[in-house]
Amino acid sequence: MPVVRDLRVLLRLRDFRRLLAVRLLSQLSDGVFQVALATYVVFSPEKETSPAAIASAMAVLLLPYSLLGPFTGVLLDGWRRRQVLLYCNLLRAVLSVGTALLMLARVPDWLFYLSALSVTAVNRFVLAGLSAALPRVVDGERLVMANSLSPTAGTLAATAGGGLAFLVHLAMPEGRGSDAVVVVVGAVGYLCAGLSALPMPRDLLGPAPSFIQPRFGAALGSTIHGLASGIRHLHERPLASRALAAMTAMRFCYGALTVTVLMLCRYAWSGGLGLLGIAVAVSGAGFFLAAVITPWATSRFGTQGWITVCAAFAAVLVPGLSLSFEPAPVMAAAFVLGVATQGAKIATDTVVQSSVDDAYRGRVFSLYDVLFNVAFVGAAAVAALILPADGRSVPLMLGVSVLYALVAMGLASVTRAPDGWFHTTGRR
Repeated sequence: MPVVRDLRVLLRLRDFRRLLAVRLLSQLSDGVFQVALATYVVFSPEKETSPAAIASAMAVLLLPYSLLGPFTGVLLDGWRRRQVLLYCNLLRAVLSVGTALLMLARVPDWLFYLSALSVTAVNRFVLAGLSAALPRVVDGERLVMANSLSPTAGTLAATAGGGLAFLVHLAMPEGRGSDAVVVVVGAVGYLCAGLSALPMPRDLLGPAPSFIQPRFGAALGSTIHGLASGIRHLHERPLASRALAAMTAMRFCYGALTVTVLMLCRYAWSGGLGLLGIAVAVSGAGFFLAAVITPWATSRFGTQGWITVCAAFAAVLVPGLSLSFEPAPVMAAAFVLGVATQGAKIATDTVVQSSVDDAYRGRVFSLYDVLFNVAFVGAAAVAALILPADGRSVPLMLGVSVLYALVAMGLASVTRAPDGWFHTTGRR
């Protein structure tokens, strides 16, 4: 099979394997840390959780540094990406230990959120750096396959990390102690991720030496100018701009459905934390299937055409399966959503990587990350206004379906234009 052959070729590339190892360890730790936060905020016995509380937690943890994300991208384009992956992961290990200690100390919520926010803030550099560095270790012909394997493997690693966190919780008594232990497990993972970047040469992952800023002050001083030039660069590449707009809308849908599942697990179903673990695992299986079929699908439909198919797929099947609000069909919807979301993301990553020059990739992927988080937080805020306490809301499900359909129709209308983009994977 061509997919298996290309996969074997990728795994024979030493530098790709090293970058993949950093991603797997880093995102596995992300999964551990995120589940620890979710159980502490949503499932803590002493907390009365509501959709508004979940939305507030997401806003505190994601929004402030998301708004600063493009500035991190400019800095990322002026620093060696290998050094970013090394030092940022080591810093996250230290900050995670601090967060665990705050959990045990029963400090005010605002101080806990500030500490957790510091961990997620550093994550902006790591994820953007990993995506920006990928074209430096893979040739253009196999970039779609690399985007199928690498980010999806990272997502599966995050899912596995979440599963590990659930197992630690099940093995320990309920309470702050188990949450703190899980966060420390994540800290160990971040430490390993940082150390795994050491074997790579300092200049391997770019950017080109002429773009590297020797001092922090010099890099920061060029931030405003670099941000403006990065936005102009993206504006001049409509393929990347359209793909990012479509992916942002789909991320909004994903956020609304995530809050719905959290509330269903918390209040509507028995065995809440266990069912949440199953939902994460089922969604991860969808991510895996997306990684397998996306290289074939993009060769058949084109990268942008595959995003259209994913959005249409979700518009029909996700609400059709989940409107009963029963565990089994909702789990099936989680699987469908995993396929559609990850399939679209792989295609979007490829469009951005192939359309954006290397000198601008860091800031563009940071902007990509900002759009992801702002859409997710916005969806949580909308869900907080619509969802009842038990998470059962037909209007929200239908609204999500309509938004998916609008994305699919918008992209399909572009493919019918004279300069359509249905089968395009490169620059336009």
